[in-house]
Amino acid sequence: MSEKLKQEEGSISIHTENIFPIIKKWLYSDKEIFLRELVSNAVDAIHKLQNINLVEGLKLADEYRVDIRIDKDAGTLTVADNGLGMTAEEIRKYINQVAFSSAEDFIEKFKSLEDKNQLIGHFGLGFYSSFMVADKVEINSLSYQKDAAAVHWECAGTTSYQLTAGDRQERGTEVVLHLNEDEKEFLEADRTRDVLKKFCNFLPVSICLDGEEVNDKNPLWTKSASEISDDEYIEFYRKLYPLSEDPLFWIHLNIDYPFNLKGIIYFPRLTNEFDVTKSHINLFCNQVFVSDNTPELIPEFLTPLQGCLDAPDLPLNISRSYLQNEPQVRKIREVISGRVAGKIVELAKQDRESFVPIWEDIHTFVKYGMMREDKFYEKVKDQVIYRSTGEEKYTTLPAYLERAKENHENKVYYANDEGVQATYLKMFKAQGMEALILDAMIDNHFIQFLESKNSDIKFERVDSDVTENLLEQDAGQKLVDADNKSREERIEEVFKAELDIKGLNIRIETLKDDSVPGMILLNEQQRRFKEMTQMMGKGEMPDMFAEHTLMVNAASPAIDNVLKLREEGDRDC
Repeated sequence: MSEKLKQEEGSISIHTENIFPIIKKWLYSDKEIFLRELVSNAVDAIHKLQNINLVEGLKLADEYRVDIRIDKDAGTLTVADNGLGMTAEEIRKYINQVAFSSAEDFIEKFKSLEDKNQLIGHFGLGFYSSFMVADKVEINSLSYQKDAAAVHWECAGTTSYQLTAGDRQERGTEVVLHLNEDEKEFLEADRTRDVLKKFCNFLPVSICLDGEEVNDKNPLWTKSASEISDDEYIEFYRKLYPLSEDPLFWIHLNIDYPFNLKGIIYFPRLTNEFDVTKSHINLFCNQVFVSDNTPELIPEFLTPLQGCLDAPDLPLNISRSYLQNEPQVRKIREVISGRVAGKIVELAKQDRESFVPIWEDIHTFVKYGMMREDKFYEKVKDQVIYRSTGEEKYTTLPAYLERAKENHENKVYYANDEGVQATYLKMFKAQGMEALILDAMIDNHFIQFLESKNSDIKFERVDSDVTENLLEQDAGQKLVDADNKSREERIEEVFKAELDIKGLNIRIETLKDDSVPGMILLNEQQRRFKEMTQMMGKGEMPDMFAEHTLMVNAASPAIDNVLKLREEGDRDC
């Protein structure tokens, strides 16, 4: 049996005498993280004992668990584990020396930060985070080692401590927090349960609050994808986001080389309430919650992604600057981007009909991603679908170009406002021609991007010009009258006289469709330049960009009536 420990009083060896007030106030708004730190330490003690048990063959068969107990009368919150415990010498080393010297280093390094969010998750606070909420902290511990003696340590928030023999009968450690008056909220079971659910919900050891288990020890991402049904993926999503509609699709990550990364990411159904500018991924480190706002880990164009990422290789003191500059973080982004691209291709090839409603929600982000990342573009380019006026309501660009080969090779006709451009689309349809509908806000930029990637392909809006396929090639309209003027010249003369508008050009054509009297044509390149300049706030355009063309259809009966009325001298036509 070990010799009974005599009472020992001493002073914690730190240089910063006012470290405790700093600990209490520095992260005041995040004070609830103390519970995560203590529970994480307890789980770590259990894991260490499990490894020792395996290596040394101790044949321990305990049901490992962490117990959180509330005693309202005493004003205490206790975090207890049945892990490897500590001896008096280990308390001197790991509490008096390591913990508080680490505390000092931590505070010195980060107390000057104006934006406390630069330190994500605040990992590394450890045991000394107890003093954020407690006036006094006690430790009762009994080591797993043979003939070890129980030990008791206490500190009242100063650099002085007391170390005496303890009365703990079971292996493990309990940390007793005597909560100060401002932190009595943690004596309410519901409040403490919420904190445990937030930070410790997926730890691999039973976490119990007053005897009731509160965590899920085996979150879905720790299992193999082949073991999980679609219903289980959706059920897990509902646990994470109880008020959300079911997701569009999900991706299971299980990577062990060249870095460790597990997780399940979901693409949500987007509603008006969904904030597409905010990161929605929950980051974990060995199943301990770190943060729900780490946009650095996700490609910018995939910020709507939800779910969980468990990255055990990331350092405990995760800072914004680290995430922004660490090569591993860049690789994580690349992996996520590649997996999302692969999933889109898979869904598109699998079932086009089922893919269409998914595409309606994700297309803006996919197009933006294609413009941002070459690798993403190369993977998905042939599976991007476009709404079409043809028989196929949705088509890919390669399929459209293949069908258009005979009529307008390498030219893509599109509409960006079906209502305004209805007349043009009607003519196209009458001649069996197909146009794409590109009416999203991003499409103007996307069209130019596609042209830059495919120099042979040109996009033209349906109102930019009249394609030869819509014109009567041998209309016989060149016959002249007694005044030696052709019919086209007569029509042009009338319209120029009646429409004396600066910048308006009159053009006479004979369309195959005689139901359309005329239409306004806007040069594609001039219109794009004008729209771009207006978006940049450059104000009025030079006269050259104010020009537009009225195309008059000589085949229209309405034009015959205009000529007839003009000949009769009725200028009010």
